[in-house]
Amino acid sequence: MGRARTALRAGGALTLAAGLALLPTGAGASSVPGAGGCPVLPSDNVWHADVSGLPVNAHSGAWMGNMNGASARLHPDFGPSGEAMPYGIPYTVVAGSHGKVRPTFDYADESDPGPYPFGPETPIEGGQQASGDRHALMVDKDACVLYELYDANWNNGQPTAGSGAVFDLRGDNLRPATWTSADAAGLPILPGLARPGKITHALRVTVPRTQKAYVSPATHFASSSTDPSLPPMGLRLRLKANFDTSAFHGQARVVVDALKRYGMIVADNGSNWYVTGAADPRWDDNDLAQLKSVPGAAFEAVDTGPILH
Repeated sequence: MGRARTALRAGGALTLAAGLALLPTGAGASSVPGAGGCPVLPSDNVWHADVSGLPVNAHSGAWMGNMNGASARLHPDFGPSGEAMPYGIPYTVVAGSHGKVRPTFDYADESDPGPYPFGPETPIEGGQQASGDRHALMVDKDACVLYELYDANWNNGQPTAGSGAVFDLRGDNLRPATWTSADAAGLPILPGLARPGKITHALRVTVPRTQKAYVSPATHFASSSTDPSLPPMGLRLRLKANFDTSAFHGQARVVVDALKRYGMIVADNGSNWYVTGAADPRWDDNDLAQLKSVPGAAFEAVDTGPILH
């Protein structure tokens, strides 16, 4: 995951309303499976906003060019893998009584100290021995609180992580301005994961290069480049209304329809056009393979507010 230190600091949490006046009310929130009805953020949260009617951003063409929109295609970064853990980002639901720890953070000044319901049994992205981002996502089903860690390691009871963030799943507060989270853009990860079934929210997507800027609800950049033709963190991308989805079926059809209505949000530096989903054994590779036919050129960047530096 791309990381960059930021010089600016601002105390206190930002609210959903900051810089998001263009966004309409959302269509409805889903709940976290097995979490006693805890919502994946409120129904009027930005992640659930219908962006199908928003204007195209004036920089859309330049950003699409730097994302290789003309040649690249969408890639579902989730699905069955044939290994012990399905391909994607796992999350676990725990009781409020679960033991909690305070990891040692690499980015402690931009991390919530916790404690976190993290343990040796907590699923890690890619598996316990994986390299890479090693995200760990935990939902307290009693308090409806989301805990997320980046580069999580149990370390024989001496837990460490790159960064961590705690989110009230019933609230709308953002990270403090310029703060990261377990994601480079300062966003929560769980709300942007594709999950089997109905999708009523934007999806999380990665791109190779971003600029030193962000658009709310992102709160953090992970680049030193001031090139305005590079996309900012938090950019909302929408599948164009005239893209023909009639041949898509199954869960792939659900995904493309959601991308027209809710779009996807640039959350991290990574592989180009990789859209993220939960690690779930119900995914079907043949179904998801349909998404690989969607060209980057079928997307456009929409205007959701000012670019912040």
